[in-house]
Amino acid sequence: MRKLLSIAVAAFALGTGAIASAADTPAPPGVRNIVIVPGAFVDGSGWRVVHDILIHKGYTVSVVQPRIDTLADDIELTREQIRKQDGPVVLVGHSYGGAVITQAGNRDKVKALVYVAAVVPDVGESLSQLVGSMPAPSNDVVPTRDGHLYFDQAKFGTDFAGDLTKNRTDFMAVSQVPATTAAFGATMQVAAWHTKPVWGVVATEDRALSPELERWMYKRANAKVTEIKASHVAYISQPEAVAKVIEDAARSVH
Repeated sequence: MRKLLSIAVAAFALGTGAIASAADTPAPPGVRNIVIVPGAFVDGSGWRVVHDILIHKGYTVSVVQPRIDTLADDIELTREQIRKQDGPVVLVGHSYGGAVITQAGNRDKVKALVYVAAVVPDVGESLSQLVGSMPAPSNDVVPTRDGHLYFDQAKFGTDFAGDLTKNRTDFMAVSQVPATTAAFGATMQVAAWHTKPVWGVVATEDRALSPELERWMYKRANAKVTEIKASHVAYISQPEAVAKVIEDAARSVH
């Protein structure tokens, strides 16, 4: 019994030491607050590893969960998260989340935008319009009668997340977050990338959003571009590389 108690006390001491070490991490230079907006058909849990990498370097990381019912609602959700931050913010958007941060980022508090395999619409453009201008290698988005959109479950593993294990993509396919045609068709009222510094991640193996479209949009936005050999969910399969881009953006602005 004494031996077990000693092991438990030692484990507790190690655990609390690790917590204290993370808490005592000095604030990094530049912007400390990171707000992430996930894309369609997935939830925020996929950003767990990126989140953990960044918080252990001293960043404060928040993840918005868009409802993808209307673009306006998701923009407001993101703006509310921005308001909660105690200082300047770097906004990160994946896929549909790129449309959200393009408009939500039009705030003085937002110092940089990071697009991860994301759409970068201009004023008057919509996600649907951009995607239609340069179609993805696959065409797996399925509409329903009630105006919602899903990613074809049978093709989710190969075309949405081709570099993840099958048991993981099987679950992601059946637990995906639906979008609405209205959210995908909504047009931008403002485009923050005209006045904010931009970073962009091209997922070179992306089959859900054309890598060529990603390159074109990032070039138009004068983004600092990083290409990562990854599927549409680069932030899951290559979290260290994505976290590095976010950290670069945060360190480069004030």
